[in-house]
Amino acid sequence: MSLQLTGIHHLTAITANAPENLRFYTKTLGLRLVKKTVNQDDTTAYHLFYADGKATPGTDLTFFDWPVGPEGRGTHSISRTGLRVGSAESVRWWKRGFTELNVSAGEVTELDGRTSLDFEDGEGQRFRLLDDGGLTPSHPWDRSPVPAEHQIKGLGPITISVPDITNTALVLTHVMNMAEVRRYVSPDGSGEVHVLSMGEGGPAAELHVAVQPDLPIARQGAGAVHHVAFRAPDMDALHQWTERLNGFRLPSSGEVERFYFRSLYFREPNGILFEIATDGPGFAVDEPMETLGESLSLPPFLEPKRAQIEARLKPLE
Repeated sequence: MSLQLTGIHHLTAITANAPENLRFYTKTLGLRLVKKTVNQDDTTAYHLFYADGKATPGTDLTFFDWPVGPEGRGTHSISRTGLRVGSAESVRWWKRGFTELNVSAGEVTELDGRTSLDFEDGEGQRFRLLDDGGLTPSHPWDRSPVPAEHQIKGLGPITISVPDITNTALVLTHVMNMAEVRRYVSPDGSGEVHVLSMGEGGPAAELHVAVQPDLPIARQGAGAVHHVAFRAPDMDALHQWTERLNGFRLPSSGEVERFYFRSLYFREPNGILFEIATDGPGFAVDEPMETLGESLSLPPFLEPKRAQIEARLKPLE
């Protein structure tokens, strides 16, 4: 059996308004804040992690809090983030809720064989809620304002936009061992979307590649996605991925210790930042599962600087 990624691990996006971001993702979307920490490369910025009730790998949507202007939408980018729910009825439940709360949302549609609903947060971050057909387990958060049966179960599929798929497809299939399983037409009619599957497949383990040569090149900012991470089950698998990228002479960061997981970063041929991250040790490594995200967590190498880091952070509440 060839080396396999097992699905989407997390997705990291950009916000310029951390307090409003916290309100939207916990109060409106009902996700759990499972880790309140800082960007390890820029400790003036929060790094907020939202996930399911058990902080399961594959459910965390994370944000860097940077004082930047809005993104310029376009290609060479991660353009839409899939969020899985357990049924078509849940998708319709969310549509009713978004209408009541004035959240920008489209209509419930059938897309790529799944009941789907596109929506945006207040900064224009683009999402697609979809029925995962009950294929993945659910770990509801008991303090969410969203009823357990309608809670967001996790990430996937993730859509990236490229002007030309040729070299990207080579990396996805030959280097990352994904398989193209089908295609569909982009909902806006702008091009064809190629569905790449990893591991056992299904919506939690798909990358959708939209070929959109007529779009301008995206510019990162608030409402943009910074990178997407894929799952490696353990350190041994990550070491194998590091060796594999080196073998293909694909430039990478080398392995980076993030404390909650270990990571490997590289860019695919259209410049989109990818990460491979281990499932463990997880977010309960430095605080109890019951109180995740309630206080500022710092990895051990930043702990000696806690006082000065806290002094420079703006209050979230």
